[in-house]
Amino acid sequence: MARYRGPKAKIARRFRDPIFGESKSLQRKNYPPGMHGPSKRRKKQSEYAVQLQEKQKAKYTYGILERQFRKMFERASSLKGITGENLLMLCESRLDNVVYRMGLANTRDGARQLVSHKHITVNGEIANIPSMILRPGDKVGVRERSKSLSVISNALGSTSNRLDWVSFDVQSMVGVFISSPHREQIPENIKEQLIVELYSK
Repeated sequence: MARYRGPKAKIARRFRDPIFGESKSLQRKNYPPGMHGPSKRRKKQSEYAVQLQEKQKAKYTYGILERQFRKMFERASSLKGITGENLLMLCESRLDNVVYRMGLANTRDGARQLVSHKHITVNGEIANIPSMILRPGDKVGVRERSKSLSVISNALGSTSNRLDWVSFDVQSMVGVFISSPHREQIPENIKEQLIVELYSK
């Protein structure tokens, strides 16, 4: 399965946003990477560069490569409503993201690995496709033989704030994808309209 495997701290510093989780390097160096350091002489970005950067930020955040991201944009364009909000809604509805939002993993990469290694079920059936788009009412659970995994119990122990469009019962280790989230329910700092403008050129 193709995914980004490069340095994450450098990417987070580029966007000045902890898109891969809390980063000590981002706290120490709150400026873009590069040999010139925190120079104030950096060139002003063009409109295209700003739009491209926002698209890259969304792709890195959700762990989606270009071809798949473009397909999601095309699907979002065909849905009723605002295209940018539809795009983020589809990203949030991915199985790996929902597993992350339910608190079964501390990162989306960790959630993707749980799905790929067949530790997760959807409506009682083993699901190993991280990009699977869930529908409202789908039940996401942990496979019986995987409930004792320390990585899952540790993640559940450190999770404090789940979102109101997903629910999760720690005792049964089964959660429900209640509904597709609205834009105000998505905490990610992404300007989706810039992505729409980029793809519309």
